[in-house]
Amino acid sequence: MIPTMLTHGQYETVYNFLSLVIASQLFTAIFLLISLPRILPRYRQAITVAIIVCGIAAYHYFRIFDSFKGAFVTKSVGGTGTYSQAAGEAFNEGYRYVDWLLTVPLLLVELVAVLALARSIQRRLLVRLVPAAALMIALGYPGEISGDNGLRGLFGLLSTIPFAYILFVLFTQLSKSLKTQPAGVRGTLGRLRFLLLLSWGVYPVAYLLPLLNIEGADAWVGKQVGYSIADIVAKAVYALIIFSVAKIKSYDDDPTFREIEGSHDDVAVPAERSRSAA
Repeated sequence: MIPTMLTHGQYETVYNFLSLVIASQLFTAIFLLISLPRILPRYRQAITVAIIVCGIAAYHYFRIFDSFKGAFVTKSVGGTGTYSQAAGEAFNEGYRYVDWLLTVPLLLVELVAVLALARSIQRRLLVRLVPAAALMIALGYPGEISGDNGLRGLFGLLSTIPFAYILFVLFTQLSKSLKTQPAGVRGTLGRLRFLLLLSWGVYPVAYLLPLLNIEGADAWVGKQVGYSIADIVAKAVYALIIFSVAKIKSYDDDPTFREIEGSHDDVAVPAERSRSAA
């Protein structure tokens, strides 16, 4: 599906979205690292995993960004003309799969870790979810790099099996654990599963484009944009929600901690009111 030529607009679209993902992942990781002391130690494992996920994603998007710039070049002055594939260079889609192979299982670890369940329950959930997530990505890659639609369809079907199993665990087995969570975060944690499902749903749609005879530069650019948006939602936005849940649970667990840390959250409110009154 990689095109041999891109218009200036198509090139700029991919360029800017890749840059957006790098900034989103990198600065989310920095924010979470700075904010670690604002939650109780028992929830810091989840946020540490979120920092690692965003860091891995930022690194791989740097590599994707460099691969994209090296693969498409223009001879026009000022870079306003069309971009064609450079001789001996190719856009490396494999960086995405290496990223997903590492980060997708860790996203599930984040969700389980922030629940702060008994170790035996956490272990049972992770033993089910993590291998299935890794298998889902590993089975999708051979189809992604294959030019044969038959093989693409076969590996797409095979990767759907662990995906369906992950959904089964998230929406049945994990629901039992959500009942033990504080009421203030129960709904948010439940919706996180739908956020994962929504963001992950972008990937199979893009994967199936060649089977639907949707090809060309516009389709490829659309796929890159879709992957970029999905990665921002599934990693950076997801991590910020996990942090919000961890902070609420920290306040719920320790009233003294809530009194100390909660006062920082309220500092801006009186100041804003005083400005409004003036």
